[in-house]
Amino acid sequence: MVNGNRERVQALVGALDEPVIVLDSERRLVAASPSGAAALGDGTPGRRVAEEALFVDTAPLVLFLAALPELSAYQELRAGFTAAVSHELRTPLARLLVLVESVTLPGARVEDLIEQARQEIQQAGELIDDVLFLGELETGREVVSLGRTVALPILEEVARTYVDRADHAGVEIVVTGGAAIELPLRPRMIRVVAENLVQNAVRYAGPDSTCRVSVEDEGTAAVLAVADDGAGVRESELPRLFERFYRADQARTSRGTGLGLAIVKHVVTSAGGTVEAFSPPGQGLEIVCRFPV
Repeated sequence: MVNGNRERVQALVGALDEPVIVLDSERRLVAASPSGAAALGDGTPGRRVAEEALFVDTAPLVLFLAALPELSAYQELRAGFTAAVSHELRTPLARLLVLVESVTLPGARVEDLIEQARQEIQQAGELIDDVLFLGELETGREVVSLGRTVALPILEEVARTYVDRADHAGVEIVVTGGAAIELPLRPRMIRVVAENLVQNAVRYAGPDSTCRVSVEDEGTAAVLAVADDGAGVRESELPRLFERFYRADQARTSRGTGLGLAIVKHVVTSAGGTVEAFSPPGQGLEIVCRFPV
């Protein structure tokens, strides 16, 4: 790495408030933010960072660079993600501030306002949890695949967990599939994928819809699919559904975090699978995850 470029990366990362460190391909420290250096205990550039230091609760976000990318591209990527997270957090916090201020108004319905405030706090908490979980997936701290797991019992458990929310939304959940079909995922990861897909259908399919969760053996692949017969999305929006924070038009007022499908894609592809979304006109949305047998 050219010294001038190294110095620019050090200056850029050194200005961050978040705990971040940058390592080269040999796990030598290139740069660290102040809180990242504090988490490591030693922020001296050039020293080799032990692997065990990256897998503790207080470990900073780690960026591995085999070679330095164009600085402008790196800045754009960081600025875009930071802006998106900041915007998504500001929304529930701004609503929470309005609710708190409304409590002091004459005739305020305090109990209703407190309940709405609780929902806003829960929304912010869910967003933070999803951001941290996605970060763990991307840095390899959360293992996706360890052997194979029979999927149907987990899918049925997820359906039972969401039955109250589905009833409230007017959505029926139906689970089908082979009792012995296995997916190359840990049980927790199957649950993460199923929960995000079912939650997506319950939130957006609309009243009087059916969410069908299935796991099937197609011979060369095991297939986990979640399909609804609700509103669906426009064809032009399908390629963007798995982007972080992206919401289709009918979902923009939702209280979802905008990270659920991004998490699904990362889990599925990390296990060697593929994920696709289909929405034929008037036939709802189907998301299909295929895993090679």
